[in-house]
Amino acid sequence: MRKTFALATAAVTALGLLTGCSSSDSAETKVLSVAALEGGYGRDMYTQVIEAYQSKHPGLDVQLQISKSIEDEISPNMKAGKFPDVVVLGQGRKAGLTETLIKDKALEDLTPIRDGLKDRLTEGIVGNLNTDPYGDAKTFLMPMYYAPTGLFYNKGLFTKNNWTVPETWDQMWTLAEDAKAKGIALFTYPTAGYLDSYFFSLLAGVGGEQFYTDVMTYQQDVWKTPQAKQALDITTRLLGYAAPTTVGYANEQDFTKNQQSILDDKALFMPNGTWIVGEMKDAPRADGFAWGLTPLPAVTAGTKRYLTTSVESVWIPSAAKNKDAAKDFVTFLYSEEAAAIFAKSNAIQPVKGIASSVPDENKTFFQLYEDPNVAALVGGFASTAPVEGVDIKAVLFDTANSIISGDKTEDQWQAALHDASEKLRQAGK
Repeated sequence: MRKTFALATAAVTALGLLTGCSSSDSAETKVLSVAALEGGYGRDMYTQVIEAYQSKHPGLDVQLQISKSIEDEISPNMKAGKFPDVVVLGQGRKAGLTETLIKDKALEDLTPIRDGLKDRLTEGIVGNLNTDPYGDAKTFLMPMYYAPTGLFYNKGLFTKNNWTVPETWDQMWTLAEDAKAKGIALFTYPTAGYLDSYFFSLLAGVGGEQFYTDVMTYQQDVWKTPQAKQALDITTRLLGYAAPTTVGYANEQDFTKNQQSILDDKALFMPNGTWIVGEMKDAPRADGFAWGLTPLPAVTAGTKRYLTTSVESVWIPSAAKNKDAAKDFVTFLYSEEAAAIFAKSNAIQPVKGIASSVPDENKTFFQLYEDPNVAALVGGFASTAPVEGVDIKAVLFDTANSIISGDKTEDQWQAALHDASEKLRQAGK
């Protein structure tokens, strides 16, 4: 599991968070505490990166805490004033820890690190709301890994049935009925949170990048527009073709069962990122199975299609005890040595030239960026002052469960989105 659009990844031995020693020079061993989410890329790569870093800094003890629910483990310590020095955790998680610190303006300014790496970073990977959440050209979250996200499917199943991957939504609905006749669901998702990449691409697809930006920045009455209604119409229809087990398994414990439905040919498409290959590498699968990835269909044939680019983040809490050591460690994460280690686990960093080292199974995913009719989409909802009881991501993504179950209607969904967006618009003034 990522993620985050989503997608996030991490780490090493599970150790308690330590506040660390003073950052002043001394003969005493210094401690650098790192917290990270254990995601689909695994943990071995972090063990190797930390070993490589410590070999160059023998006076520093890097201790890292790893967990698939890292927010639950570090939040109590943070509330008590004990912060990790470095955190590898992206946005889009249900716990919303990264978003909370953004709203509280509790992250260290990493602009100097960004500027020092400007000739190494992939063009366009910084300078968006994902890295510069306040829109002031200052970077507070460095992009750790990037990956195309979209609809994953079994290429072998399409070959077996002589199906063509749909390029328009009309073609998608035709395919849905063909698959239904064979007892195969059109769609599923691991958890509703994975709909972030789906929705971002859909919003840009129905209204263009400016409309997408308008939604992300809470422009007045944006959810009352025809484009917003069209996006919800498409999604509601798509959810009507969801696998019946989707909602029951859409949780942190069982999400891989929804992913398994693609491997078992029980569903055609699911939103996900390239980490899915490694995450499910040991899972059983149908004969002839081969991973495929496609952008969302276009509303009109020949128009631009979008790949939401999942960017995981690394950041430093402003209350960290060892900021200088933390900044040096974060900088090392972008070195050629570290990038090569990450790439072996399919964790591709946004540094120039590294994509050529992508394993063959994943190369076709990154080649989608070369299609002139496909555009990368990076970013997310703009940060505002906290608004009690308002979580627009939960309203947009999690409501999908209630649409499938019939507990909510599309009109209620649209009204709730309008209400949340307007409250955040006011908070952002």
